[in-house]
Amino acid sequence: MTIRNLIIVDHPRHWSFEDLPAEVISARDYLSSDFPETKGSVRVFNLCNSYRYQSLGYYVSLLAEARGQVPRPGVATIRDVRMLMVARSFAEEIEDCIKQAFKDRKEQEITFRVFCGKSPSAGVSKLARDLYRLFPAPMMEYSFAIKDQRWQLSSIRPLNIKHLMDAERSLLQSSLREVILKRERHSSPGKKYSYDLAMVVDPKEAHPPSNEKALQLFEEAARSTGFYVERIQTGDIGRINEFDAVFIRQTTAVDKAIFRLARMAHAEGLIVVDDPWSILKSANKIFLAESLERAGLPAPGTWVLTKRDLKAHGLAHISFPCVLKEPDGAFSLGVHKCVDEAAALIKLKEMLKSSDLIIAQEFLPSDYDWRIGVLGNEPIFACKYYMAEGHWQIYNWAADEKNDQEGNADTVPLYQVPPLVIETALKASKIMGDGLYGVDLKQIGERVVVIEVNDNPNIDFGVEDAVDGPELYLKLARYFRKRIEDARN
Repeated sequence: MTIRNLIIVDHPRHWSFEDLPAEVISARDYLSSDFPETKGSVRVFNLCNSYRYQSLGYYVSLLAEARGQVPRPGVATIRDVRMLMVARSFAEEIEDCIKQAFKDRKEQEITFRVFCGKSPSAGVSKLARDLYRLFPAPMMEYSFAIKDQRWQLSSIRPLNIKHLMDAERSLLQSSLREVILKRERHSSPGKKYSYDLAMVVDPKEAHPPSNEKALQLFEEAARSTGFYVERIQTGDIGRINEFDAVFIRQTTAVDKAIFRLARMAHAEGLIVVDDPWSILKSANKIFLAESLERAGLPAPGTWVLTKRDLKAHGLAHISFPCVLKEPDGAFSLGVHKCVDEAAALIKLKEMLKSSDLIIAQEFLPSDYDWRIGVLGNEPIFACKYYMAEGHWQIYNWAADEKNDQEGNADTVPLYQVPPLVIETALKASKIMGDGLYGVDLKQIGERVVVIEVNDNPNIDFGVEDAVDGPELYLKLARYFRKRIEDARN
């Protein structure tokens, strides 16, 4: 892929750097309506003197995004560094690195500068890389101070190129060159691609949403659809605006780094599956229960419990046996079957220690659950997930044998699925959005009820793709391409 690199400054005549594989352009020329349209991938290194709201620097990043280019910093980064509480919450992700960098320092406050992940200050090289990953701006100054016996980010501000010392300008030049050349090495010189797609994975995850063969098949499908595909990890969050789309293939959670990556990618204008709102909504069973009720969709009998329900006969309104669920549990974790009120009260008291609200649901025994995969409000696969051997759930993590921890699965052609199951699944998925979801349902006689709507559903080779094979991965790739093209048109 041809990559064009632009360095935008207020006054090019003040720019004395040489031998950079990039074009130096004034902010006013770049913002002009006469600026020529550029084909291919364009990265914009915004070195304007100010990023304040409605300044030239602010509009450079804003228009770069509007033109489908990749600005550094992006508008989301500009906004985040102006809000200290937001920036501080991002910095919590690298708290261990901060501790390590400052463990032998005697000062109460430390300030240093970072230029594309490099710092002239001693002892902070790894911290500088991590900060650039979180806040991908070419020039930034950070201050940390001790508060409540721990180092915290106390200020963050962009730098003005006019005020840099000669050594800092040289470091900026060399680090910019390294960033530009490093990214070009990632591209495939032998073939042209229309778009860049990042697939986020966690190589250490024990139960990822896609196995290795499925990831490979998606990569092949995406390349055939015009994508350059690169696997990244949450530690690469600082590179996220180098891509046009992000496909998350690791387990999501609101309180983990993967959510911050999804949030940043969405804020930068990328097509993200799963988008942060889908993660937020799908992660919480209380949101789902309320939404299903408001939409008039069928669900098991559901009750929201609090500490008030711990009193004697506080659960008299619940039918037994019932299932108690933590609001953000997944993979059958945080889910407990209770045969009567006495057992439920004991378990509820324990569960309320970690959450102020607990879900109780009617217990509906069945041999299997339906899983309908939905993409862009269209069904793409259907599976029957059977209960684990001798257990009432699909997963039984307490089983002695690993093979008994998970039930079997049958993939069914969509035309063989009862129409009411498909119809109900599509209505339920629309509550979450128009991305990729796995809707779990039970069919009890003529009754079909929604159990859960999951973001980031499993797509494994040999299971979910057993009917459509490679076509399933092509559907995903075409979806990404259409979303990108629709957004740009």
